[in-house]
Amino acid sequence: MNKQNKRRHFLEMAGTTGMAGILASRQAPAFAQGTNLHWLRWNDFVPACDQLFRQGIIPDAEKALGVKIRYETVNGNDLQPRITSGIQSGAGPDLMMLFNNHPHLYRASLADVSDVAEEIAKAQGSWYKVASANCSSGGRFFSVPMALIGAMNAYRKSWFAEVGYSSFPKTWDQYRDAGKKLKAKGYPIGQSFGQSFGDPPTFAYPLLWSFGGAELDSRGAVVINSKETVEAVRWMTAAWKDAFDEGGLAWDDASNNRAFLAGTICSTLNGASIYIESLRKPDAYKQANGAPLKDDIAHAPLPAGPKGQFGFHTFTSHVIPSYSKNVKATKDLVRFIMKAENYGRWFETGQGFYTPGTPSWETHALWKKDPVMAPFAVAGQQGLTPGYPGEPNAKAAEVLTKYLIGNMFASAIKGQKAEEAVAACDAQLKKIYV
Repeated sequence: MNKQNKRRHFLEMAGTTGMAGILASRQAPAFAQGTNLHWLRWNDFVPACDQLFRQGIIPDAEKALGVKIRYETVNGNDLQPRITSGIQSGAGPDLMMLFNNHPHLYRASLADVSDVAEEIAKAQGSWYKVASANCSSGGRFFSVPMALIGAMNAYRKSWFAEVGYSSFPKTWDQYRDAGKKLKAKGYPIGQSFGQSFGDPPTFAYPLLWSFGGAELDSRGAVVINSKETVEAVRWMTAAWKDAFDEGGLAWDDASNNRAFLAGTICSTLNGASIYIESLRKPDAYKQANGAPLKDDIAHAPLPAGPKGQFGFHTFTSHVIPSYSKNVKATKDLVRFIMKAENYGRWFETGQGFYTPGTPSWETHALWKKDPVMAPFAVAGQQGLTPGYPGEPNAKAAEVLTKYLIGNMFASAIKGQKAEEAVAACDAQLKKIYV
């Protein structure tokens, strides 16, 4: 086969079989010489994951794909401003991480990545509903699912046992009771209600749903102004004074991590990063008796309310803005990252902080190795999306991005009557949905 035919054969293989064809050919794809890709992600709560990308997966991708990759990380709350700026200016990163349903906000300005998403699903199992809901609409994927950050309560087993709870409280009223007793001992529940992408909404939405409240009904009508919502807000307002660290109104997604590791709170809704940090530095984080803190941490879902038990897990995905001049090369980068052996390295490095978006990973040995991490294995089955029980869309994403549900609770905590806080939220939602 002469050089021209070899090149034609390679391009045909790459075009029909994606990364599989590229790797089988043992050659890098024929991207323009000097192709540079810019990948933007958050500063990972598991630093070893960033290190793996920089020192392992990215160098491997550069070699396999024949491109240069600039890997940039920023605070998670800065991702949305960056994509907004890039779309407005027509220039910016080729590949960007986003949270939850935020891709819906930028749908018209994102490359169609259905081919990549479908290839991954075919190889690793169909996407969980929460993954496809956050990343697609009308059969088109405009974002490639990456993983969930399972939201579970990290709590101090021994402290809860001291006040009569040998296992985590099953209901909100039991949680308030345990928290009240522990707050009296100087160890309140820690919860952020600040303007941050992770912990505040993953707490506020399930609390609302568990009392029977919702922003929308299944037909898409705004129904937030209900007696069920008012009851949820009243419960939170009373419990805040009784059982919670009242400084949480100003906390972001790192504040509760610091408080828990410092031993000043008894429980907090979080990803697994607190526990993973305690494993990483067992000599730095101790109990009062000198034993490692890691031995006193357990995880459990949020409690149940009158209408059931719910979860909302922070979701992560990657988008390719349509302004990118390197869409094909960026798609192949995503294929490389999500290839089972590469993705598996990243997943194992995260030690369960990330729950993959397909059920084939539920039986991975990592979950069985450490029982403390077991609750995170099935986070993908349990997660709901903002707007529930309505369909996720750009309007639900706007509500989330403006923190309207969390702010409703925060306003009442600060002193506004529950009915007034709910009515104000209702007015704001109607401006968006109607």
